Amino acid sequence: MTNRLVLARHAAVEPHGSGRFLGSTDLPLCELGTRQAAALARRLQKLPLDQIFSSPLRRARQTADLLGQDVEVDEDLREVDFGRWEGLSFEEISASDDGNDNGGNGNHASIDRWSSFDPRFTFPGGESLDGFVARVARAADRLAECAGENVLAVAHGGVIRSMICHLLGLQPKNYLLFNVKPASITTIDLFDGRGVLVGFSDVCHLTGIRERSQEGDN
Repeated sequence: MTNRLVLARHAAVEPHGSGRFLGSTDLPLCELGTRQAAALARRLQKLPLDQIFSSPLRRARQTADLLGQDVEVDEDLREVDFGRWEGLSFEEISASDDGNDNGGNGNHASIDRWSSFDPRFTFPGGESLDGFVARVARAADRLAECAGENVLAVAHGGVIRSMICHLLGLQPKNYLLFNVKPASITTIDLFDGRGVLVGFSDVCHLTGIRERSQEGDN
């Protein structure tokens, strides 16, 4: 049984602050992300990890592969599929008239249903919230049952937020309250399948990386 679950978010895929919805879009790490992932790997290599799992998406795989250890891909760790919202900013989504798949009046109604975490809500052309929550819960339960004291999962912001809620016994809608930073580490201690959050979105290993990267980037 796992005693500690370490959740690492993949490193950056594009310039910080772009604010675009990138769920199922399979992008590689950007130059800054590669530096972040290397710093994350150096820190994680100091931990005695018994098993490592990763989302199948490239940005997570590239982050995990830098550890230089065997990595098992878990399809349930992939980020939510935003459907037709993929690649758009919040402003672009709000300005368009999409989302009638959910019986609303355009995207404003859809955004309201998402923010209130209506479990029946489905991203236009994408994944339903209840389907997303269910598969992340499956992944979390499998990770909690893994052999070894320390298990690492390299995943995505939405997945990690949802997993925190599941393991801590919080309502799924509370996942919107957590801000999980790129290349961060979140740590949950497990007791009989239930978790205690002992570290959240830790990025101390990234100190100075952003500034050095920006100085040399165009």
